[in-house]
Amino acid sequence: MILDKTISAVVTGGASGLGAATARALAQRDVKVAIFDLDRDRGSSLADELGGCYCEADVTDEKSIIDALASARRWHGQERILVNCAGIVTGSRTAGRSKDKSNIWAHDLAVFAKVINVNLIGTFNVGSKSAAGIMGLDPITPDGGRGVIINTSSIAAVEGQVGQAAYSASKGGVASLTLPMARDLSREGIRVMSIMPGLFHTPMFDGLPEEIRDNLGAGVPFPTRLGRGDEYASLVMHIIENDMLNGENIRIDGALRLAPK
Repeated sequence: MILDKTISAVVTGGASGLGAATARALAQRDVKVAIFDLDRDRGSSLADELGGCYCEADVTDEKSIIDALASARRWHGQERILVNCAGIVTGSRTAGRSKDKSNIWAHDLAVFAKVINVNLIGTFNVGSKSAAGIMGLDPITPDGGRGVIINTSSIAAVEGQVGQAAYSASKGGVASLTLPMARDLSREGIRVMSIMPGLFHTPMFDGLPEEIRDNLGAGVPFPTRLGRGDEYASLVMHIIENDMLNGENIRIDGALRLAPK
């Protein structure tokens, strides 16, 4: 797919982090960008900066996404690109005990369910509804391509660390969605890919001391640092422009393999 001003895109979690970097990269290629996020202030500010639109959207709420997509389409027309970056992180062992071993506890089920709901169900919620809209468009590539959906998994999907049961399960689900979604939508000319980032400097790292961030980056073989949002966004652009990429999960991690903890 060739990126230009005739193309519209939706980026979930687009107000910050990997989503914001992706929104900027798309806008730099004259793509009309709709930012879906719950952070109205940051989302609106970035949309104004990029000449796009902001839609308040809760990926876990079906009506919220239906309304947000309708609003984005009124602004920019039917999207051909969806990039799912919305997600949350939490940490808790499956079960554990206090330091003095006097108290034993199990993982909070509500917390586990919330992570699955946002990261996995939210991704599918937006993806399926966007795909239904893209199906109504005319093909624009020589092979009959109509659009592309790019989801965000994680290397934690296959190398989950201590305390990452919920997060790893959610991102593993996203990775497992990739091929069947691509097969479901192949006859409609819609490609589906997922990116599996390693350690990237996103807002969740901002609250950590610089020394801890440096130590985390030091564990990456090469380049020995945290990834940057623009590097994730660069991979998104390549996936969009390379029509042969379909039904696959791509790692972007500097050869990092996560240790147990």
